[in-house]
Order: sequence, then C-alpha cells, then structure tokens
Amino acid sequence: MAEIVNLNQARKAKAKDAARTKAVENRAKFGRTKADKALDAAKADKLRRDLDGAKRED
Repeated sequence: MAEIVNLNQARKAKAKDAARTKAVENRAKFGRTKADKALDAAKADKLRRDLDGAKRED
C-alpha cells in the first residue's frame, strides 16, 4: 500500500523549506559588513584600473 500523506502538512513543509533556502541566500547576499563591501569594491576598482592600464592604443 501507499503511504498516506497529509497534503496540507506537505504543502506547509515545502513552503518552509523554500523560506529557509531564501533566508540562506539573503544572508549570503546582504549579511556582509560595510568593510567587506568596501574591500570588494576596492578590488573591483583595482582590477578595472589594471585592465584599463593594459590596453593598447591603436
């Protein structure tokens, strides 16, 4: 026989799992300190400047 599943509980469990996944993504995306954001911005700026400095003029 098949296992009996309460569809209401299954729906709620699925929603709860989706909310947990979204929370993990948001913590990774927005849960950074100002210093971390500044460091990433500085690295990106340096990379852009180095790349622009390596361009050849035609």
